[in-house]
Amino acid sequence: MDPAFLISAFATLFVVIDPIGLTPLFIALTPGASEAHRRAVAFRACLIALLVLTLFTFLGEAVLGFIGISMPAFRISGGILLFLTALDMLFERRTQRRKGTADEDSSPDPSVFPIAIPLIAGPGAIASMILLAGQTSDLVGTFAVLGVLLVVLGCVILLFLAAGIVERALGKTGIVVITRLLGMLLAALSVQFVIDGLRDVGALG
Repeated sequence: MDPAFLISAFATLFVVIDPIGLTPLFIALTPGASEAHRRAVAFRACLIALLVLTLFTFLGEAVLGFIGISMPAFRISGGILLFLTALDMLFERRTQRRKGTADEDSSPDPSVFPIAIPLIAGPGAIASMILLAGQTSDLVGTFAVLGVLLVVLGCVILLFLAAGIVERALGKTGIVVITRLLGMLLAALSVQFVIDGLRDVGALG
């Protein structure tokens, strides 16, 4: 696999899933919980998100073909969706929406909803996995993308386990700054997805 592609895949998934931005929400969803309980919630949420995203990685393109949507069309629409996500990150609308989703949940175990779905395995992450898998030519490439996903989810788990330390180290201002920077990076990556889709259909020669 091209190292540049793997780096781009990691950047895309890291920015879309946004482990740093999820950490304060994880703390808010597990108030007063013991370290053991938080650890169990973190691992269970990431495992469920992995299963969901793996399912879409292998079946997403087949489902698109079944309903008559070409991969270039999905690449363009996915790029637009990721660009809207980037705008939300830049203007803090994404954080507000995620907090609203978190506030709606009153379950003592939030690992399935809302942490796994939709905070980790949300529409942006699902679209990203389908797009990245569509850029590979064989199963080796697809499993390489899944390997990148595992690395990103590993980052999520590490930050969840160190949630208290991260919150104290970065503070609210630090989290906002990092979220804005990641939003700018995601905007550039999403435009690249659109360009690739237009090139696939011959619109850019």
